[in-house]
Amino acid sequence: MYVVYLAVIAVVCAILNYILTDATFFATLLAWLLGVQVGLGALWAFLGHYFKSDEVADYIGWRPGSPFQKEVAFANLALGVCGVVAFLVRNSPSRDGFWLATILFATCFLVGAFTVHFADLRGSGNQRPGNAGPVFFADIGMPVVLWVLYWLR
Repeated sequence: MYVVYLAVIAVVCAILNYILTDATFFATLLAWLLGVQVGLGALWAFLGHYFKSDEVADYIGWRPGSPFQKEVAFANLALGVCGVVAFLVRNSPSRDGFWLATILFATCFLVGAFTVHFADLRGSGNQRPGNAGPVFFADIGMPVVLWVLYWLR
């Protein structure tokens, strides 16, 4: 559910930022989604996959004890750092290149995660919340939203 909460926080902050400043709406929304949804969301996922690997595996419906949890953790750490930095450079003239790189990274990672969860859902019927819940839909929906906002900004 954290992906839903972070998306709501990002949208509310973007709307407030837009109302209180002279920022453009789509660029502001993109910056907040990159910083909060992608950045903080991936950092949160890093913490879970690294420090609570077995609990996260159980939540997803996968076998605990796999060292791949740590590898996924570091991919999330890298994505989280990119998302936070993308937010921090939002007023920089070179932001577009960094935003593009972060969106590409997020797209590859999230769509890849979606395909793995989808295959597990179809193959084994795994409907655990960590496999077929909000994260499942965010993995495919967030890249679409990010690309649309990048083009509209």
